[in-house]
Amino acid sequence: MDLSAYLAESIRNIMAKAYLNVLGNPREARFMARMQRMMGKAERRRKEYLEKEGLEVPPFLIASIATTCNLQCKGCYARKNGIAGDRPTKETLTPEQWNRIFDEAAELGVGFCLLAGGEPLMRRDLLESAAATEDILFPVFTNGTLIGAFYTDFFKRHLNLIPVISLEGEWAATDNRRGEGVFQRALRAMEQLHAEQLFFGTSITVTTENYREVTSEEFLAHLVSLGCRLVFYVEYVPFDESTEHLAFHDEHVAEMEQILETRRERFKEMIFLSFPGDEKALDGCLAAGRGFFHIGPDGSAEPCPFSPFSDRNVAQTGLREALRSPLFRKIRDARALGWEHTGGCTLYEHRDEVKTFLTPSPSASPDSLS
Repeated sequence: MDLSAYLAESIRNIMAKAYLNVLGNPREARFMARMQRMMGKAERRRKEYLEKEGLEVPPFLIASIATTCNLQCKGCYARKNGIAGDRPTKETLTPEQWNRIFDEAAELGVGFCLLAGGEPLMRRDLLESAAATEDILFPVFTNGTLIGAFYTDFFKRHLNLIPVISLEGEWAATDNRRGEGVFQRALRAMEQLHAEQLFFGTSITVTTENYREVTSEEFLAHLVSLGCRLVFYVEYVPFDESTEHLAFHDEHVAEMEQILETRRERFKEMIFLSFPGDEKALDGCLAAGRGFFHIGPDGSAEPCPFSPFSDRNVAQTGLREALRSPLFRKIRDARALGWEHTGGCTLYEHRDEVKTFLTPSPSASPDSLS
């Protein structure tokens, strides 16, 4: 499979469906039409860098811009791996540094940069930095509890920032993991966004215990009634061995893909994405720059949010050098050494081997070599 062509076609389909969803709002429709053109330009830029420099630029980035959060969700991976806490756990890049990173990403042909944390809405200054890079779409993964009049207006003014509100399912599942009252606060946020005709989505962590509920027609119909038009399913990654039973295996991945195919037919107005999805069909893991990589709050270039190892810091080296990271290259090459996708996260399954790939580099910050 030509991965670049596959990803480019997937992006075109996503943008076409997003455009159809906002036709009732002339301002959103004009914006989405412009972004469709920009995604085409980004695809051409990526091809040029591959042809001229042999540099494979992924169409996606994930950036954890916040190190604090106003919730304490059970099993939070960001807290477990040290990205987030009640107080700042890492030094965070300045808005100016993030500006440079986002501008370089746009110049290289990155089309999407997912903003995460912690709770990204706690860093309005960094959201302003992202908004200034108008050639990239920034899905903002938020718990939704901070969305009120101010942030509704903020998203109206900055259409390239798309709120993606995290849920665990319906009321009981969400409040059980995220805290009492969080589900209702998330729903109120969706209602406010919908009232302003803004395009928004939801992110749902899927496990072996909840995946049928959160892909059910009843649950999805509820989301549609709230105005949600994007559903991002993220497969659970264990944070210790006691929760490994919640992670997908091959049979769950296959069933999930079958379910989503039927839901795409039933709910044509919605965009369904899954991560990591069926990596077998894509010839292995998309992390480490094949399809995306993760930038930590301190600028560390990591293969994936679930694989917090780094030998490059983008604030020091820039994105080009980070994409040439020896760690990334070794992970990509490891696919040829028998790293097969068996469901769940490939890098988590091979975490001990990933650690052995780390080698000190003059361009890596001391804290990132971990």
